[in-house]
Amino acid sequence: MLLSGCAMLPSAPAPVARPAQPESMPFALNGRISITHQEKHDSAGLRWTHQAQTDEVLLLAPLGQTAARVYSDTRRGTQQATLDDGGHHYQADDAESLMEQVLGWHLPLNGLHHWVLAMADPDSPAQIERDSDGRVKALHQDGWEVRYLKYANAGPDSLPARLHLKHKDLQVILLIDEWEWNP
Repeated sequence: MLLSGCAMLPSAPAPVARPAQPESMPFALNGRISITHQEKHDSAGLRWTHQAQTDEVLLLAPLGQTAARVYSDTRRGTQQATLDDGGHHYQADDAESLMEQVLGWHLPLNGLHHWVLAMADPDSPAQIERDSDGRVKALHQDGWEVRYLKYANAGPDSLPARLHLKHKDLQVILLIDEWEWNP
């Protein structure tokens, strides 16, 4: 419906250095996302800006137009989420249930902001497998399996460039082309 054309974005991730305390630092990433859910496949460009208490996810059409915007805010002690898809505006108590309701699938934003940094959410038990260089190869947490298929460079503190996430009948491939710190 609203997601297509990932192939038009650049495919080479820019090498990036991991900041000293990445889990507490705001970031933005640009890339592409592919979702397979109940035999339906969608893909889009992706711009995700993560702050301590807010997340904004832009799903982008082939020519860079915003196809959908998901915004989550926990600053007032309760979580509120909105989703805009061009012609409609939706609201809910949390981004995951709102995405599920409107898009038919969801990104687990609470854990995902740790997982894209190749870290487990410290508030939940996790199983971690590491490769021969000590980098995270697979992470199992909150019913999700996260596989790290590629890193931005060969360094031990390199950030992920390609992830495969799986939860029940939902599969997500996330390609990260660019990182920004303190956006």
